[in-house]
Amino acid sequence: MVQVWKWGRRRSTFPLISLIFMLLITATILFNEFKIQHFHHNQSSDHHLHLQHTLNFSPVELDRFTTCSSTVKYSGREVGWGGNHRYLPVSDGEKECDVFSGKWVFDNTSYPLHNESHCPYMSDQLACHKHGRPDLGYQYWRWQPNHCNLKRWNATEMWEKLRGKRLMFVGDSLNRGQWISMVCLLQSVIPAEMKSMSPNAHLTIFRAENYNASVEFLWAPLLVDSNSDDPVNHRLSDRIIRPDSATRHLSKWENADILVFNTYLWWRQGPVKLMWSSEENGVCEELDGRPAMELAMKTWADWVDSYVDPLEKRVFFVTMSPTHMRSQEWNPERQGNCYNETNPITQENYWGNDSDVPTMRMVEKILSRLGSKVRVLNITQLSEYRKDGHPSIYRKFWETLSPEQLSKPESYSDCIHWCLPGVPDVWNELLFHFL
Repeated sequence: MVQVWKWGRRRSTFPLISLIFMLLITATILFNEFKIQHFHHNQSSDHHLHLQHTLNFSPVELDRFTTCSSTVKYSGREVGWGGNHRYLPVSDGEKECDVFSGKWVFDNTSYPLHNESHCPYMSDQLACHKHGRPDLGYQYWRWQPNHCNLKRWNATEMWEKLRGKRLMFVGDSLNRGQWISMVCLLQSVIPAEMKSMSPNAHLTIFRAENYNASVEFLWAPLLVDSNSDDPVNHRLSDRIIRPDSATRHLSKWENADILVFNTYLWWRQGPVKLMWSSEENGVCEELDGRPAMELAMKTWADWVDSYVDPLEKRVFFVTMSPTHMRSQEWNPERQGNCYNETNPITQENYWGNDSDVPTMRMVEKILSRLGSKVRVLNITQLSEYRKDGHPSIYRKFWETLSPEQLSKPESYSDCIHWCLPGVPDVWNELLFHFL
């Protein structure tokens, strides 16, 4: 035994050096790993704190009574999201058909998909036939993609997709129109005792108990917090936003399963005033609509980038809805707007001047950096053709019209919103197609 021990001592010099060397390497690796983890922990904590500041910190809530103590020139300040350069995943199989490129086909056999008078939730702003529109042709147009077919609408199948889920539309009155369209498309298959609608509020909810599902609308016309967030009293001459905070809205939308966002129209009404979350004295900066919209979009994108897992939450962004304010654009010999228009535009790739290309490029750039976290519903081009689809004079107007206005129907025609049944139903067919 002694010999063994001595042999072991004599032969252990090199292994001992190796052991010490290995221990040093291991210690170095563990130390570096600790530094890396500590760095990532701090980075994660810093980002979390940044999001808390960007998205959740709002010392004074804006409302319709909020005013600026003074207004100064925009300082150039940015919100804290630069985005990542991502690209949409490419399928290994057949290339996905472009359902946004196509034409409108008259189809009075399978359309309309619902009946205006049979939907108890129809809005007077969109019920064109009820308010005297004599022609019904606007209800019978089907969108036909060039090289494929849209998935045929099926209300029961849609409810199965929504079973146990919350579908929420977030945005302005155009998104509210799409929400009403969706409710009207779905409500007829739900027994009366199984469906309910909450009162009009910041968040309005249609619920189907037998599917444990809801279709909701959140009024957030500028996406970020603003003085126009009251769903009724929001027609203010001065728009004031918190470009770095969406606290009021995200507290409602963050737990929805399927989200459909839009924003655009309210950014086209002159300069916007910015009141940053850190501002305590009511001082505002002033900025034109498009760059102000870009700030708001980045704050929204920061939330999507940080909190949306595409495997658990589906997010859609609806591109701008076109208007038809000047009939010279589709008929140079005619002065007017969408009033008395009864047929779509047939000119291929028609593009109106009210469709703001620079704004759409800005939105496209931001969405591209979110990659597969957001699916774009590109309704702009297909809706451009539908000069006939607006309420025009056939809707309820909240303001009293003067005799002079009444004598000139074009002066008060609504060429922004859409009649139902009509164009927004097709937007929802697109949503159904991608779900």
